[in-house]
Amino acid sequence: MKRPNVLLILTDDQGWGDLSCKGNGNIRTPHIDRLASEGADFDWFYVTPLCAPTRAEILTGRYYPRTGVRGVTRRAECLNLDEKTLGDVFKNGGYRTGYFGKWHSGSAYPYHPNGRGFDEFKGFCCGHWGHYFDSTLEHNGEEFKSAGYITDYFAEAATEFIAEKGEEPFLCYLSFNVPHSPFQVPDEWFDRVREREIAQRHRDPADEDVETTKSVLAMCENLDWNVGRVLDGLEAAGVADNTIVLYLTDNGPNTARWNGGMRGRKGSVDEGGVRTMFFMRWPEKIRAGLQIDKIGGAVDLLPTLADLAGLQCATENALDGVSLKPLLLEEDGGWPDRAIYSRSPNGQNHSVRTQRFRAGGYQHGLYDLGRDIGQNDNLAEGYPEQHRRLIDSLDAWQAEMDACVGDEARPLPVGHPEFPLTYLNAQDGLPEGDITWSSIHPNASFFIDWNSTADGIGWDIDVQNAGVYEVSLMYACRAEDVGSQITIEAGGDRLLGVIDESFVSQLKDQDDRIERRESYQKEFAPLVLGRMELKRGRQILRITALEKPGAEVMELRAIGLRYEVSQ
Repeated sequence: MKRPNVLLILTDDQGWGDLSCKGNGNIRTPHIDRLASEGADFDWFYVTPLCAPTRAEILTGRYYPRTGVRGVTRRAECLNLDEKTLGDVFKNGGYRTGYFGKWHSGSAYPYHPNGRGFDEFKGFCCGHWGHYFDSTLEHNGEEFKSAGYITDYFAEAATEFIAEKGEEPFLCYLSFNVPHSPFQVPDEWFDRVREREIAQRHRDPADEDVETTKSVLAMCENLDWNVGRVLDGLEAAGVADNTIVLYLTDNGPNTARWNGGMRGRKGSVDEGGVRTMFFMRWPEKIRAGLQIDKIGGAVDLLPTLADLAGLQCATENALDGVSLKPLLLEEDGGWPDRAIYSRSPNGQNHSVRTQRFRAGGYQHGLYDLGRDIGQNDNLAEGYPEQHRRLIDSLDAWQAEMDACVGDEARPLPVGHPEFPLTYLNAQDGLPEGDITWSSIHPNASFFIDWNSTADGIGWDIDVQNAGVYEVSLMYACRAEDVGSQITIEAGGDRLLGVIDESFVSQLKDQDDRIERRESYQKEFAPLVLGRMELKRGRQILRITALEKPGAEVMELRAIGLRYEVSQ
């Protein structure tokens, strides 16, 4: 039999309850509802409390602290390079592989998608994006300007990849970045919900902002429409029946809104922070309407997909996940009870889920989720032995995870001949003095307040190949500030340059539905400073200003290092 294709759809900050098929009367999601009804519905499926950790578990089949991931920014999101990924397994198995959307597992090659088994990448690598219309994205390491709304674009890019003709089956990972903030959505979609009554509310209605909820609903309805377009693309390509389609989100909802009465949301290890919808459709093999009540988790996706595709999941690192194939194909045999663990990236909060109970988390209690989805009735005193056994198991697991977490910051690798251009982005730099990021969230930010020649910015880099590198800036500078002389130093070499042209662009601050906390995006211009020799090995690359004729040196989004000639 011909090997199946795989379409994995992951959304960002969408709650379990943000679908009409889960009982939410505030929203209309007919395409995702249809996907759910045409395959298997795992109603008790678990991810992690935050984005990058979940993505690590999907990619590796391992609990995220084992993979080196310990946060969501400043390189704490990077997977260890000895991890074998979903992309690696399928590429090595003869699949053509594509990734479209938000990556959030490292930006510098080989942390980049193209270094983790995905031949084709269109999207962005950091934890969130600053603007959703006419965005600056990247295609296999080179920046480009996408047209239109970002969700529409990612759906179109994935559909084009699916439509490509070839003998090889495909793995298409479509990672939408909505409804993550900033809350931006075209008028056509917001107008549909603008006057809609929000009848179903968060369990604590005073915590919910209804206007924010409407923005989320509009983004999710546009998302649903785009899921329908991609599913139509499978039909048009004639591959729908032999394509495994998966749909889930990366953590609980990002705001207080209806979520089935569960306690907790994004960032929480309680049920509402880690439970996701999870659907899997494969018309040739999986029975439509199959309801699966056994628990599963993100760590199960790699072993499950490899098993269904008949691929060897030959990883040097032991997997935490198990294949769900027996449940999906309704094979005979018992299914043992199991435990799935959850941990916040700071390591301070954790919980364990069995088929019946959740222990830890809220009040460090014990909750029977079949009877008490809101975790309102702490059963720890009534079931002391059960509670103690689960807490002991949880503490042992937490200690094992703590032992995996390293404190050393990862350097940014540069100088791979197969991927010559590396951007040293603002989120990965260390500002000195009064220089700071354009937001308290470093992701998708730029450096501002460079008002003194005493200040500078450094990046921890690891040069893979000594040689000549073209150095460029992505910068903005007002006309009255032109003329700053700057220097870039690394490994004993030094490059001098001058900001000799102005470049001014306006903040893209006109499309938000709700006030944001993230940085606004703006355009930056490339400026080639010249070439410098970099020695092999780990070093600090530092940029400073020697002279500053105006009030500010510049605003800086990134430094580009393009490997040209080996020594």
